[in-house]
Amino acid sequence: MSKRYRITRAMQNDGDSAQSISLEECKEYFASKPDFSYTSVFTVVGATTMSIDGDFFMWSYGDTKIPFRYYQGDIYVSGSNEAVIPRMLEVASYLRADVVEG
Repeated sequence: MSKRYRITRAMQNDGDSAQSISLEECKEYFASKPDFSYTSVFTVVGATTMSIDGDFFMWSYGDTKIPFRYYQGDIYVSGSNEAVIPRMLEVASYLRADVVEG
């Protein structure tokens, strides 16, 4: 079972940065990354097909697409692929945010 991580500013108490990450910040950052694309619907295909509405920044890692989901001021990502950890830390660093499990 994979862990889920959250990129957030909720842990910060410096009073200098915005408490939540804005969708506009995310769109600006991820648009500058050629291996990311934005979609408003994430479709999971398996025994059944399920589509989820939301704000997803899809990371193309080889043949795999890994969703970074923006939701209510945070970004959520699954840690099921080890390669996602350094990428997630890079995103968090740029957005001046922390990575927490959960």
